[in-house]
Amino acid sequence: MQLTPRPTGTPVTATYWASHAWLGTHVEAGVALDVAGGRFAAVRTGVETPPPGAVVLRGLTLPGLANTHSHAFHRALRSSVQVGAGTFWSWRELMYRVASLLTPDTYYELARATYAEMALAGITSVGEFHYLHHAPGGRPYDNPNAMGEALVAAAAEAGIRITLLDTAYLAAGFGEKPNRHQLRFSDTTADAWAERAAALRGGDHALIGAAVHSVRAVPADQLATVAAWADERVAPLHVHLSEQTAENDACVAAHGRTPTRLLADHGVLGPRTTAVHSTHLTAEDIDLLGSSGTGTCMCPTTERDLADGIGPAAALQRAGSPLSLGSDSHAVIDLFEEARAMELDERLRTRVRGHWTAEALLRAASADGHAALGRPEAGTLEPGAAADLTTIALDSVRTAGPVPRMAAQVAVFAASAADVRHTVVAGRHIVRDGRHTMVEDVPRALASAVAAVYR
Repeated sequence: MQLTPRPTGTPVTATYWASHAWLGTHVEAGVALDVAGGRFAAVRTGVETPPPGAVVLRGLTLPGLANTHSHAFHRALRSSVQVGAGTFWSWRELMYRVASLLTPDTYYELARATYAEMALAGITSVGEFHYLHHAPGGRPYDNPNAMGEALVAAAAEAGIRITLLDTAYLAAGFGEKPNRHQLRFSDTTADAWAERAAALRGGDHALIGAAVHSVRAVPADQLATVAAWADERVAPLHVHLSEQTAENDACVAAHGRTPTRLLADHGVLGPRTTAVHSTHLTAEDIDLLGSSGTGTCMCPTTERDLADGIGPAAALQRAGSPLSLGSDSHAVIDLFEEARAMELDERLRTRVRGHWTAEALLRAASADGHAALGRPEAGTLEPGAAADLTTIALDSVRTAGPVPRMAAQVAVFAASAADVRHTVVAGRHIVRDGRHTMVEDVPRALASAVAAVYR
């Protein structure tokens, strides 16, 4: 038996016993995890039977998953935007329609239900790329951060952590004023955005970060203001990057350089920055992202759903860009699917198999995602790490059959969110035996919240 002692005087508040656990490099049978102060105080291996009083987790226990890129209100688009044909730009018109309908109250209910769905999928932390700031027409609410605070409260009620990436969204395009839909998003200037965002407050479950919506939505001469805001707070900074070739073409026409080069020239890239999508990059772009340590968040389901394309994830990682994963528009909320899709899409693109191991894909879905959200202490089952975990069944129709030592491969290449049985956040049992302990009926909450948006 291996015993990692807890710090002297720190009381253990819970012990979880995993029949099998992924410890970063391999699957171990019989692992006891002691929790103290919301962190793992000890991780004991070779524990053949559950200790007295321990909570039993049968299946494969993993670190809690990190959903690095989310737009919570897009959950109301599920199914409706899958009707008919079109492109990203036609999809965007439908998205604007839903954005125009939300209030702080309906946004709270929708986000609470969406974050509860994430907990059921094993997600313990979400990066919320938040740009729906104001009332229709652009009028600030009496509380200018009413919408952002609704998201923070929703995450607390759903039991998960949130990094609220308050987003600067100031223009419709290069040299274009916001259109009537985008007035809700715009603070008019980066200085006004920074003043409003500075009033946001986090908490034990919430961090406040920043985002540049895109180079088309933040004028070049205002990019440095957003980057400086994040630097001063040592906060995460995220940005949609080169999701569409049309954006690349417009950026070159306006500035004579690619979006990646524009961001680099204005101090946006760096180890605390995560570029989302990065679908259409040049070789120089890839080198700029990798050499600066800028992370990359891939959202394969959304990128496929919107017909965006397949980004150069493998090349970015080889260049030095850490990879994370997001469910973005929430066509589905399933990070096992996102991890699997990143590998399988690369196989389609290259016609070669095996670009990442299952272990590397699980790290993208956990430790590297948490780091991108400003939580480097999360994402591992180790003493001192945040006590976040999820357990998937190894006896479902998808996962039954393989020997337990191959459970990491099963998780990535066969399992789905439907296989999640337990989710624990800061030592608190949020999902128990497949049921959310804080939101009584998540499907009903989702149906009610989506209906309220359209009412």
